[in-house]
Amino acid sequence: MVTLSELLKEISYECICGTTDKEITDVIYDSRKVTAGCLFVCISGAKADGHRFAADAVRSGAAALLTEQEVELPEGTDATVIRVKNTRYALAFVSAAWFGHPAEQMQIIGITGTKGKTTTTYLVKSVLEQTGRKVGLIGTIEIIAGDTHIHAENTTPESYLVQKYFRMMADAGCDTVVMEVSSQGLMLHRTQGFVFDFGIFTNLEPDHIGENEHKDFDDYLHCKSLLFKQCRVGIVNADDSHWRKVTKDCTCQLETYGIDQEADLRAEDITFLNEGGSLGMAFRTKGLTEFSVKIASPGKFNVYNALTAIAICRHFDVDEKAVRKALSEAKVKGRTEMVPVSDEFTLMIDYAHNAMALKSLLETLQAYKPHRLVCLFGCGGNRAKSRRYEMGEVSGNMADLTIITSDNPRTEEPQAIIDDIKTGIAKTSGKYVEICDRKEAIAYAIDHGEPGDIIVLAGKGHEDYQEINGVKYPMDERELIREILEERA
Repeated sequence: MVTLSELLKEISYECICGTTDKEITDVIYDSRKVTAGCLFVCISGAKADGHRFAADAVRSGAAALLTEQEVELPEGTDATVIRVKNTRYALAFVSAAWFGHPAEQMQIIGITGTKGKTTTTYLVKSVLEQTGRKVGLIGTIEIIAGDTHIHAENTTPESYLVQKYFRMMADAGCDTVVMEVSSQGLMLHRTQGFVFDFGIFTNLEPDHIGENEHKDFDDYLHCKSLLFKQCRVGIVNADDSHWRKVTKDCTCQLETYGIDQEADLRAEDITFLNEGGSLGMAFRTKGLTEFSVKIASPGKFNVYNALTAIAICRHFDVDEKAVRKALSEAKVKGRTEMVPVSDEFTLMIDYAHNAMALKSLLETLQAYKPHRLVCLFGCGGNRAKSRRYEMGEVSGNMADLTIITSDNPRTEEPQAIIDDIKTGIAKTSGKYVEICDRKEAIAYAIDHGEPGDIIVLAGKGHEDYQEINGVKYPMDERELIREILEERA
């Protein structure tokens, strides 16, 4: 246990009542989890305000409250009330202190950007582990701390969880952490309480703008820029037109990488590879380090991901041979993930679940000049109908055949969602079939695959479930493919 004064050491605060010279048994920010002797942090959330539960928290045994506004307490309580300007910001520093500042025991790499974060984190982990380093990971798919894998709820977890995971990683012997840093995470101060050794910017496109996210693009850009006031070395994509704004007034040393613009590290002689149904890329680095690279993932955006990983890992004195080996073998679940089915055609799983991502993916695959480009996808229920129209139109325009199926219908009727997608396809001359059951749709794609086809199963990616009427049923496309092949055998 630690004293309240020790937890508050790095923040500015006012003690409204009580004393800071008391032992704290836990740090809690969910009123349902209050325990005797804890510090309860009153967070103003999107759905509920923790200040409303302050009195209940004290009745449940909270020894102290961290607040940013007045709270009513039960009569006769000796609970301490601490006032700060922003409880989310304070929670980050309190959490770091509670877990013993674990970030100071490791090197921390943070990657922000609209696209590429997930793939790049896994590439960096793969490369650094070739050198014998032990790397923890926090991202969209999962948290990895040694042998422990935890399903991720948010790209960047709440600050308390970030510090908890850091502590798990340090205790598991990790010397490095690579993590995705979302704009929401930066906006909500989830990554405060420590300094990143390396901050990386991949790219910026309009996204996450709307209710409970960012009010406009400028706000989105501003939040991304916060990373470069909280890192020692910034590594940015010079090909993205926003990089100068993102790094304006930064407090870190800056490096650039890119393909089309002058940069400290560049990729040149880019080649598209199609070897036995497996798609990849080859290129050569120029500038800060120079060697040839092959990657087992298609498209120019994967060259960017690999180049980002190289830009980061060169700071760790990684041997060129180890970099080449790691990049040639690295695969990321649900991100242009190829599943061996036939030597005659390519089958791929990808997370593209909006029009922008689907367009980018299909443009990439068109560059391989397939016999046919076949796109199988559905859309999630209880989401904007515009997404369905847009994805239908993109696939109708770009794929030779679209197979419309179900995704996560949630509380909507799957057929109603399919009909909305067809509204979008109707604006094009694209051919399509509709098969509501996703396994049947995948079986159809495999059974009708032709030599030279590229078939992409879009939308589910790393997900291993299908959500129907509030229940998540197990459904992993890799398992569905395996079952289909066994049934055909």
